[in-house]
Amino acid sequence: MSEQLLPGYIIRRGSLLERSLLLKFIQRTYQDLFPDEDFSHLEQTVKQYFSSDTPLWWVEEEGEQGAGSREQGSNKESLSSAPLPLCPSAPIACLWVGNAIDQVHGNRHAHIFILYVVPEHRRRGIGTALMRYVENWAFQRGDRQIGLQVFQSNKPALNLYNQLGYQTQSLWMVKFLSAEK
Repeated sequence: MSEQLLPGYIIRRGSLLERSLLLKFIQRTYQDLFPDEDFSHLEQTVKQYFSSDTPLWWVEEEGEQGAGSREQGSNKESLSSAPLPLCPSAPIACLWVGNAIDQVHGNRHAHIFILYVVPEHRRRGIGTALMRYVENWAFQRGDRQIGLQVFQSNKPALNLYNQLGYQTQSLWMVKFLSAEK
């Protein structure tokens, strides 16, 4: 089942059979930000978290839907870290959502694992429409907040989330440890 997201674009619910396509989108997300890194380890993230409890949505150009639903999710494909092909019938955006627990109040809430729009379709309102879509979905299921993580270097994403009213609630801090002291 699909519905119009924006004029010219439809959104459809993904299936568990689209694991390899999801992996390609996640790898491409990180490759855009860190082009010199190897992201083959992301396969484990998808294996661990992608389930019927973590919904996935695809955005396709209207009249072009169907390519993603033919994805078979073979293990050979999921090991590939090749860039996502940009054929006209491929999904042009994805949204994958999980569940988290608010550590202050103990309430379940939606957590966005990935929101990605291929570069050729950016700045057309797709990201904003996807965020509004997931906000409505989360509200309807009883969530009172949505969480997400964004890299400080990803200025376009930070701008989008700020414009939509998202606020920094905590900072994720890391310290890299070396073997030498």
